[in-house]
Order: sequence, then structure tokens, then C-alpha cells
Amino acid sequence: MRYSDYKCFRFRFDSGVAFVSINHPPINLLDEVLSLEFDKLGKELEVDESVRVVVLQSELPDFFIAHSGLGRVGAAPKTVSHTRSFRLTQMIGERFRNMPKVTIAKIEGRARGGGSEIALAMDMCFAALDRAVFSQPEVAVGLVPGGGSTQRLPRLVGRGRALEVLLGCNDFSAEQAERYGFINRALPAEELTPFVEELAHRIASFPAHAIAHTKAAVDVGAFGSLAEGLLVEAHESDLSVAHDVAQARVAEALKVGAETYEGELEMDFMSKLSPLY
Repeated sequence: MRYSDYKCFRFRFDSGVAFVSINHPPINLLDEVLSLEFDKLGKELEVDESVRVVVLQSELPDFFIAHSGLGRVGAAPKTVSHTRSFRLTQMIGERFRNMPKVTIAKIEGRARGGGSEIALAMDMCFAALDRAVFSQPEVAVGLVPGGGSTQRLPRLVGRGRALEVLLGCNDFSAEQAERYGFINRALPAEELTPFVEELAHRIASFPAHAIAHTKAAVDVGAFGSLAEGLLVEAHESDLSVAHDVAQARVAEALKVGAETYEGELEMDFMSKLSPLY
């Protein structure tokens, strides 16, 4: 049976559209479990000829994807290989970007770190006003974002605004994200689902080959050197993970509320981190 044995996803298929809902309580943490299922999901979707549009959403009202699991930082090797290689989150994003069908992120809660990067990799992103939140908080704990944002954000919002997002580590509302070009549109919460579903069904009603070829042509113009940039990002991120400061900051973040439901709602744990000076 197709799309079986998933613990973190729920599925609904309708007229060429796959509605994929993330359900990995309490915060949809992009940990080893969710990451491996994302990888499996992308491989299954890309070869499913019955699907022309994928809508990725969350069943948890407050979280799209909180961020990547910080526990992997402590377990990471302290010596970084000189051979550059892609990271799993990058490969997941690239599979969704490159598959010959349209991928749409529908965001009603928090999309931070790796969650934001998954959203950035989708072909389109729509978010709920007054509810959706976007952020890249990695630098605050001594890490370099390693899931694609250093390469995708400058292409979407420009260098200056990308650095504001990546180095400021602040939350961005859906309204501000739309203004910056981070997402396609910010819509009132009650209008988001009808809008996305209508668009998804409209696109899915068109010939599959035309969708695939148009997407491929657009990507050549938009992402000509993305693969090289992702390799650079992955290597710099690996170097940051191996750094003693990052190891200590991540351990401290986990002690003061990171990856807990209350701590992740407004990222209060960030203000509890020890000053670096």
C-alpha cells in the first residue's frame, strides 16, 4: 500500500493533489525520526504519477516545523571532513524543489530554522496572518544554518534582507515575510486553506508534462548555481557545529527550554542564554 508506515505524516489525495500533514507532537521537531520520514516521503512523491501538486501543512496549530533537533549537535563529530557533502535537510529540500510537480507550503504556525528551510525549498509558500512565524535562529546558538537558507533567502529577498534574517535571529510575522518576499502571500487565517486548495486544484487540472517542464525552465534561471552554494553552506555549517562555543550554547539552550512546547512558542529560552561577553 502506498504511503504506508509513516508515523509523522497524514495523507489526503484529491484530484491529483496530495495534502500532506505533519503530525509529530508536540512541536514537529525536525529530528531524526521526522527527517528520515521526510526523505522517504520525497522519494515516494517524486515518482507518483498520480500526484501533480503537493500541499505540505501541519496538523499542530502552533507549529509548522519548530526547527532541526539540537540533540544532533552534541553527537556530531568534532573533526570535520575536508570532503564537502550535502546535508539531509538540504537533500530533502532539493528533492521537493526538483520533483516534476508543484510543491506548496501552507503555514499556520511557527516555521523556524530547519522548518523555515523546508518551507523555503517549496515552490510556493502561503501563510496565515497573525499566526504564522518565520525565523532562522541558528546563529544565536553559534551555528550556521545548514538546510538551504543561506542560499535560498538571498535569491528571494536580496543580500541585505537575507543577512537581517540570518544574523538578527528574530521572528518574522507572515505580513513582514510577505513584504520581504520571503513567502508568496500572507492571507487571513480563514482564507488560507480555501485559497491554497483552489490554487492547488487549478494547477493539478493542467497537463503534468507542462507543469514539469515549466518548473524545470524556471529553476534554471533562478537556481543556476544553487548546488555549489549548498555545498559551501553545508561545509561552513559543519565547521560551526564542531565549534566548542556552539556545543556549549546548544547544551545550555536545551537546559533552559529549547525543544519544549512552552519554550518554543515565543522562543523565550533565547533570552536565558548566557551572555558571550
